[in-house]
Amino acid sequence: MSQVKVPHIILASASPRRAELLRSAAIPFTVDVANIAEDLKNGERPAGHAERLAREKAEVVASRNPGKIVLGADTIVVVDDQILGKPRDAADAARMLRLLSGRAHKVITGVCMVFPETRNPKLETSSEQTSVHFAPLSASDIEAYIATREPMDKAGAYAIQGIASRWITKIEGDYANVVGLPVALVWEMLHNFE
Repeated sequence: MSQVKVPHIILASASPRRAELLRSAAIPFTVDVANIAEDLKNGERPAGHAERLAREKAEVVASRNPGKIVLGADTIVVVDDQILGKPRDAADAARMLRLLSGRAHKVITGVCMVFPETRNPKLETSSEQTSVHFAPLSASDIEAYIATREPMDKAGAYAIQGIASRWITKIEGDYANVVGLPVALVWEMLHNFE
């Protein structure tokens, strides 16, 4: 049985969750963080927003790493067509968790890969969407969860792989996408490039 050669990539993200997902999938990588503004543009739809941010992150890092494959990603939570990014503070986290309580929402991760080519780099951008169902949360559930600090750097103010897993009643789609990186999509993009 022959070994599949897995190319080394540059991950344009400081997310420890994305790094762990790549490690688990045995995709070799190094990290080079892109610091970009993550503002929503007027009229931007959720998937387009996530894909644009992923592309901007990948482009910034690709400019510093010529000849390398670069992966940019951005994960958002969407409820009632409202994009929930990372909470600004505890009050914002509580607001988000109340919105998610007792209902389904979408998690969308935009992914962009920059592939080196002889003249101009090739960009491939896509996104993955997963539906997540939350049990109802009491005010004390929300308060205790925020006190753990876990929600503070997560889109939608929760981590499916952490304490919040106790309230996830069902997911439809890619679990890794909700953690922060649709690994199967990344693998497919890498495979299509070869």
